[in-house]
Amino acid sequence: MAKLKVYEYPHPILREHASKVEKVDHETRKLLDDMLETMYVESGVGLAAPQVGVSKRMLVIDYERDEENPGKPIYMINPEIIWASDEKVCGEEGCLSVPGMRAEVERFAKVRVRYLDYHGKEQEVLAEDFFAIVVQHEMDHLDGILYIDHLSRLKRNMLVKKLEKSREK
Repeated sequence: MAKLKVYEYPHPILREHASKVEKVDHETRKLLDDMLETMYVESGVGLAAPQVGVSKRMLVIDYERDEENPGKPIYMINPEIIWASDEKVCGEEGCLSVPGMRAEVERFAKVRVRYLDYHGKEQEVLAEDFFAIVVQHEMDHLDGILYIDHLSRLKRNMLVKKLEKSREK
């Protein structure tokens, strides 16, 4: 496994609509493994392929990992939300592609997602609570959307200015 470069806002790849993965093979699994290692090194809970410069519809998530728990990585290829609850929740989000910044974002409280797993088998999962937020955040990346796009223009502009100032240091 290898740590990959995480692309940061405003890199254009983060705005691309990622293409569907046609075949789950050794190359696909190697990229997923490298993405997972990168996510762990960067202390993230999710990472989408566009964030590492690959415009493909795939992501990794491990939202339970900490010092006591080894983690339970979830690999999603070509994920699609097939159901969303009427209920919404607000949660503070951050992103490896928008480092050091956080903001409250409204998301669906529950989503059902259909996807291909690490071995190319079709799966479905009901994501709730924090898992639902992470899944929606990572799936947004596959459509060229960042969490800051869910903010008001004023909040987004303030956050982007703060990010630019932090980079000048």
